Amino acid sequence: MEVKIFDTNELCGKAAADRGAEIIRKAIAEKGQAAIILATGNSQLSMIQNLIEKKDLDWSRVTCFHLDEYVGLPDTHPASFRKYLREKFVSKVGTLKDFFYVNGETENPEEECRRLDSLISAYEIDAAFIGIGENSHIAFNDPPADFNTEKPYLIVTLDPACRQQQMNEGWFSSQKEVPEQAISMSVRQIMKSRSIICTVPERRKAEAVRLTMEREISPLYPATILRKHSDCSLFLDRESSSLLTDR
Repeated sequence: MEVKIFDTNELCGKAAADRGAEIIRKAIAEKGQAAIILATGNSQLSMIQNLIEKKDLDWSRVTCFHLDEYVGLPDTHPASFRKYLREKFVSKVGTLKDFFYVNGETENPEEECRRLDSLISAYEIDAAFIGIGENSHIAFNDPPADFNTEKPYLIVTLDPACRQQQMNEGWFSSQKEVPEQAISMSVRQIMKSRSIICTVPERRKAEAVRLTMEREISPLYPATILRKHSDCSLFLDRESSSLLTDR
């Protein structure tokens, strides 16, 4: 894992977007198309804003996969990740080759997982843009995460720390409002990506960053698995890197 530390959230997001754009350009040059995974949340805002400002990227050749979504939450809710991605990314980049959203409103979440499994299995993912949760989760794979399942998408139960984070970020007015389940891309599916761009700014993520870099690789600290990926770049700011012993 390559760790890059910047003074501010904005510089962190810009560098992550620069790296992601480089990967997308290369994939299009080599294959005529690219496939990426996009995460959501406050930590991804600077990266996404910088990515959509790359005027030389041919988005009509890019297919996007949605990382995760709450079960049962309408896409009109402020916390909906579909709403976030439509407003902050899709509406800004123009015509995409395709965008596969996770539909958490379906009456049959298992069937939605199977639909997404079939779709993503047809693609080689060139870049996964992800973050790390305050409890060390990647996507909604809370500890102890399933490192072994080959299923691309899972129905997961959110732990209290994860639900508290969602409330603290301002998406919900109370923890009781946070859905208890989500459809999430699995750890193994994320790890199949050719490159991973992991953007983790802000002081509230400092302990999760420390655990990711200094603990043993374990399902109890899901993000530690990223250290086993052959091309994972971790983009931090001064605040999120503040607890690392070796900076």
